[in-house]
Amino acid sequence: MLLGVGGAAYYSLNKISHPERVETLYSEIIIFALTIGFLIALGINIFIHPLLAILGADAQTIPMAIPYVRILAFGAPFTICNYVSINFIRNDGNPTLTMMATLIETSSVVIVDWLLIFGVGLHMEGAALAGIFSPACSLCVLTHHRHFDNRQLHWHWVWPRISTIGHAARLGIAAFLNELSTGVSIYVFNIVLLKLAGNYAIAAYGVISNIAIVTVAIANGVALGVQPIASREYGIHHFKNARRALKHGLKITVVIAIVAFIILSVFRTPVASVFNSHHQALMMKYAVAGLPIYFSSTTFTAINLLLILFLTAIDAASTSFSLSLLRGYIILLPMIVFLGFTLGLKGVWAAVPITELITTVIGFAATHNRLSILPTDNE
Repeated sequence: MLLGVGGAAYYSLNKISHPERVETLYSEIIIFALTIGFLIALGINIFIHPLLAILGADAQTIPMAIPYVRILAFGAPFTICNYVSINFIRNDGNPTLTMMATLIETSSVVIVDWLLIFGVGLHMEGAALAGIFSPACSLCVLTHHRHFDNRQLHWHWVWPRISTIGHAARLGIAAFLNELSTGVSIYVFNIVLLKLAGNYAIAAYGVISNIAIVTVAIANGVALGVQPIASREYGIHHFKNARRALKHGLKITVVIAIVAFIILSVFRTPVASVFNSHHQALMMKYAVAGLPIYFSSTTFTAINLLLILFLTAIDAASTSFSLSLLRGYIILLPMIVFLGFTLGLKGVWAAVPITELITTVIGFAATHNRLSILPTDNE
């Protein structure tokens, strides 16, 4: 996210008006990403025992976790390079190919998972190998971009420059913090829920968080579609078109979010039942009660994700960074703890919509201020 979203945004901002600035950008970031990926894989394998202990592995799970994590760690270079490439190729005007690569990646992991785990009998090792295979498969599909007639991306054998990585990181830090906040918030949610109501409450949150992954992914899809358009138009000083991209994105994402909220509220019992194969009544009670409260945030979440990526797209990295900090850390984490221990489970579920609403208000004000200083025409 740090290198992919940030690098692609910087590329779109400059590819028309200042192509010399980004001629080797993709190559530098990919070479740097490969290096970082291998260092991550090496570090995980060297420090695997303390790492697993920190993440909660015990005597029962460590024998399965060690081979799985050791193998999967070596997928880091493929995963990072795949995400970087998807963002750059989308911003290079070929979203059809990136969609195809993503679909093949997500479908292949299901098929290969089953084949290696059950067909070949590799168990956890098979699951890990499937996790490496899917981004590698996506990268193979993405190589077809070299046949795209209108491409501006070309490969160059160059040393990555600190300034290049810095430009990408500056614009990608907000997306990075958004992604990281998911793991951090899950950790805090689990601690509070465990103290309030035990493992069944955590299981209920597992249901809610899995559904949230889907709703956030849809919202991210709209935001990532707006980002290259806004970056390109802002880069060539077509500020009116950049504003128009934001308006269209808001209309689409709000409609989708409202429909998702209605479905999850009306059909909350059958939706939660999908995750309740063991027919745990208490878990169902917690999940059914929590779904409409938690997902009242859907519209605000979708708007915030769009605003954060739009601000990144128009080179407002500091504002985007600030919104990400507010949304994922500064407001949310204290809100989970405070509302949880004052209002119980309903307070925990309400922490997300309240956080997202506050961030939306601040985000609209910040975006309005940023857009108000731009010319109304192409000057």
